[in-house]
Amino acid sequence: MPPTAWSQSEFPERIGFLLLPRFSMMAFLSAVEPLRVANRLHGRELYSWHVFSATGQPVEASNGMTVVAEASLADIKSFPTVFVNVSFEPERHETKPVLAWLRRLDRQGSRLGGLENGAFLLARAGLLDGCKATVHWENAPAFAERFPRVEPTQELFQVDRGRWTCSGGTAAIDLMLHLIETRHGRDLAVRASETLLHARMRAPDDHLRLALSRRMGVRHPRLLKIVEAMHQNMEEPFGLDRLALLGGISRRQLERLFKTHLNDTPTGFYLKLRLRRARQYLEQTDMRVVDVSLACGFASAPHFSRAYRTQFGLAPRDDRRGLRADGAYTGSFIPSRTTVGQIQ
Repeated sequence: MPPTAWSQSEFPERIGFLLLPRFSMMAFLSAVEPLRVANRLHGRELYSWHVFSATGQPVEASNGMTVVAEASLADIKSFPTVFVNVSFEPERHETKPVLAWLRRLDRQGSRLGGLENGAFLLARAGLLDGCKATVHWENAPAFAERFPRVEPTQELFQVDRGRWTCSGGTAAIDLMLHLIETRHGRDLAVRASETLLHARMRAPDDHLRLALSRRMGVRHPRLLKIVEAMHQNMEEPFGLDRLALLGGISRRQLERLFKTHLNDTPTGFYLKLRLRRARQYLEQTDMRVVDVSLACGFASAPHFSRAYRTQFGLAPRDDRRGLRADGAYTGSFIPSRTTVGQIQ
């Protein structure tokens, strides 16, 4: 249900943050500090911020620091605005009490948002169906796979139908500056940005990541076009002839291009990308191994398992258990000239 319009007389506006274990401290502070600065610059308490945890106990962030919670979910029967902050393995926090609490707030007209991977919980609660939403780029493939009724975007932050989501990190600054601008005008938002030494207020469609050329350490336009196509087509991988056609080169030139710039073959490079994507799915979702293999373009589960074991030294199921037990975070991956040789 869309939130009710803001009332000009309701000050301070109360912003709640549901922090879940291993949340992103950077995203949390990046969201709070613009509110604090806006209060100081305006000379009036425009915003107050409040911290909740599932149990009311202190919550440890991913960096090991702990934040004290004001209340538990059971204590909060209603609240005007709440942002969910979760980083690692969001599906572990999709508990019945948390999802029921979010649905209740929605029925009451609360404005709901997600920081970093908070959109996972909103989507799991059915509160993002038909909406655009964004998450951290490392988790974007898993998010798109799990929630086909949500329209994922690659934007820094997304505001759609009363849902406010951002990709985490310093993108939370831009999300809150947008909130301040929407509520109190651009001048205050710009002044807050300058006070925070935030070079500029970034638009939602600013790039989430460094340009592909910078990440890979190469600038060859045809190679970059081909690699981008590989990223966009992992479930049904393109053959070498089609990749060569996309680049406007011959198959022999394609192979020479990858050898020269990446010290790898096109097939080997593509395989590493798909296996790394599979590892993300295994760590970040509860998808069955057979479904992971299909989502990453493998015709059969045995073929996938053999390739996975060759790449990572473990069978997919064993690696999933180890990743989750150790708290490892694989993230997304683009082999570069320096990394290709390290993961053979």
